[in-house]
Amino acid sequence: MKKILQLAVVALLLIAATTTASAQKFGYVNSAAILAEMAEMKAAESNLEGLQKQLQKKGQAMVQTFQADVKKLQDQAAAGDLTPKQQQEESAKLEARQQEIGKFEQSMVTDLQTKRTELLEPIYEKVNAAIKAVAEAEGYQFIFDQQVLLYGQEASDVSAAVKAKLGM
Repeated sequence: MKKILQLAVVALLLIAATTTASAQKFGYVNSAAILAEMAEMKAAESNLEGLQKQLQKKGQAMVQTFQADVKKLQDQAAAGDLTPKQQQEESAKLEARQQEIGKFEQSMVTDLQTKRTELLEPIYEKVNAAIKAVAEAEGYQFIFDQQVLLYGQEASDVSAAVKAKLGM
C-alpha cells in the first residue's frame, strides 16, 4: 500500500513538473536587425562617422605639418644652416610634437568611444524596454537574442512585435 501511495505521489510530482515546464513561454528576437532598421541608429552612426572623419582630418593635418617640418630641418642640417646645438633644439621640439600627435590619436579613440556610448545607450535602452514590454504583455518568461540561439521555431520569433512596439 505504501509503495502504491509513493508511486502516486511521484506521478503527481512528474505531472506537476511537466505542466510547469510547458507553461513557461520562450521567445527570441533579432536585435541586430531591429537596431539596423531604426532611424535613430542610422542617425547615430552617421554622427559618429562625421566625428571620426573630422578628427582624422585634424590628425592628418598635424602629421603632414610635422613631416614638412622634419624635412625642413633635415634640409637645413644638410645645407649646414644650423649649428649642432640648434639641430638638437629643433629635434627636441619635433619629438615633443610627435608625442602630442600620439596623445591626440589616443584621445581621438577615447572621444569616439565616449561619443558612441553617449549616442547608442539610449537606443539600446529603448529596444530593451520594448522587448520587456512585449515579454510582459505576451507572457514570455524568457526572450533570447537570435545571435546566441542555436535553434528556434519561427513562431517563437517576437521581433515583429518588438518592432511594432517601437513604431517601426
